[in-house]
Amino acid sequence: MAVENRIRIPELLKLVDRGEKITMLTAYDATIAPLLEAAGVEMLLVGDSMGNVALGYSSTLPVSLADVIRSTAAVARSTSRAFIVADLPFGSFEADDAEGFRAAAELMKAGAGAVKIEGGAQRTSLIKKLSENGIPVMGHLGYTPQSEHTLGGPRLQGRGEASAQMLTDAQALADAGAFGIVLEMVPARLAAKITTSVPVPTIGIGAGPDCDGQVLVWADMAGMTEWTPSFVRRFAEIGTALRDAAAGFVQATKTGAFPDTENFKLD
Repeated sequence: MAVENRIRIPELLKLVDRGEKITMLTAYDATIAPLLEAAGVEMLLVGDSMGNVALGYSSTLPVSLADVIRSTAAVARSTSRAFIVADLPFGSFEADDAEGFRAAAELMKAGAGAVKIEGGAQRTSLIKKLSENGIPVMGHLGYTPQSEHTLGGPRLQGRGEASAQMLTDAQALADAGAFGIVLEMVPARLAAKITTSVPVPTIGIGAGPDCDGQVLVWADMAGMTEWTPSFVRRFAEIGTALRDAAAGFVQATKTGAFPDTENFKLD
């Protein structure tokens, strides 16, 4: 696991200072992570979105700390440049700060450069503890999937009177030591206001163009699924190409066209 050439927080801040957007994609394994890194992505998020994307769950809630540790280690072993952020999954940090520190420390040992925590001002005590003990923290406001039952599912957050609370929460996270904040499914005007108001970078997902960077789930971005959220742009249709490749394999095997003489040795 190479670390000497890793992007770190000062390099990310320099991007923001010169007006260059930060790019971030999710990654969960050693096949996809190096491809995304080679494309120039600065940050890889080992997100609990793996529950929906890779593990067959209907939400992020069943994802365990062991799941994220395993994926973080795979992403770290297979890359050398990208800054790796790992999610603290549901149930791994809420009981008390000591539990949260232990979970975050395990993710850092697995190769993360930072952890991400969902929630507003109620997370400031943990963020402060982690930051003061050498664990960088990224906050996450707006639609927070771990609270989907409370929020009523994936829907825009921060409308009306709730906008003032989100702005207060963002400032509280920054004051507690968070080095950046993900804004998910937030009205674009509010996201722009938060971005100009807090002293740390914002990374948007469904939050408009004025955040300091953008993040997407890699499978959504690459067109791996039949449905994607409205805020996603499908930059390719890899799912269709993969299905066609698999269909070609099936047909060639059934007809005897594979393997041919180029694919095996007689002696």
